[in-house]
Amino acid sequence: MKTYQIAGIGNAIVDVISTVDDRYLDRMDIHKGIMQLVDRDRAEDLFATMDDRAQASGGSVANTLAGAGKLGLKSAFLGRVNADELGRFYAQDAESMGTRFVNAPVAGGELPTSRCMIFVTPDGERSMNTYLGISSEFGPDDVDETVIADSDIVFLEGYLFDKDKGKQAFQKAARACRAAGGKAGIALSDPFCVDRHRDDFRALVAGEMDFVLGNEQEWVSLYQANDLDDALAQAARECPLLVCTRSGDPVVIIQNGTRVEIPVTMVTPVDATGAGDQFAAGFLYGLATGRDMQTAGRMGCIAAAEVISHIGARPKTDLRGAFRRAGLVD
Repeated sequence: MKTYQIAGIGNAIVDVISTVDDRYLDRMDIHKGIMQLVDRDRAEDLFATMDDRAQASGGSVANTLAGAGKLGLKSAFLGRVNADELGRFYAQDAESMGTRFVNAPVAGGELPTSRCMIFVTPDGERSMNTYLGISSEFGPDDVDETVIADSDIVFLEGYLFDKDKGKQAFQKAARACRAAGGKAGIALSDPFCVDRHRDDFRALVAGEMDFVLGNEQEWVSLYQANDLDDALAQAARECPLLVCTRSGDPVVIIQNGTRVEIPVTMVTPVDATGAGDQFAAGFLYGLATGRDMQTAGRMGCIAAAEVISHIGARPKTDLRGAFRRAGLVD
């Protein structure tokens, strides 16, 4: 038995969420419904305008681990924060959620702790303005190989693949995990990041990964394919387990050449933040506990539906209870 059922590496970002109307977005020149990167000055200006803000440790893989932890998995998170006020908050908040925060806040770090300001409009759309700060400097020296080797599953965040040091960190982590008998996987995260580093992503998927999660746009971009079926056919020759989410259409999972599709129940979103992250949490819970792919996919869909039913990127209700009502667990 290993200490951790799942460990993740990703951006350690403090999520700051505020509800606004469309007039606010226009006034602040915020592009609705997308994530855009901002510099330090812009981040501070936006933060100062946020009323009734909620604050939580975040980041894509960190959100996934929070969901997996709520389902009962033992988890650890590797990420980089400054030893400033937000960084200390992040480390404490992650631990309070039941996830071990492996990397101590960096005293005198080169950049401030990362933060994402999320503006949610009444239609449920979220407009994200992210200052990456110190989290994007995660590198191989930040990878604790002892923790990685002591984890059944290691899940990597594609956003960190944008820098050479991030690529090196992922290779180090994947090799340490697999050498100890674990499974390593990645979320593609962003089609633009895939576009920038296509050859390196392809090499990672083919040579280092046991599973890969992505949406339709990301898979098509990765393989420069004519359509999704073409992209997944190419991917299936390179990686044993693929997952593709499709914004309301059935989820496609291909494991060792066998394809299954999982229907999605349409839910009117209150806040779409975290849908992909919590799909990953439910799916990886199924993978970690030995479920078949149909069951794991259904778990992912239930977790995603729960998180979009309320404000915030992490589950607020009893997901295991929802799995039980669906006949997926005892």
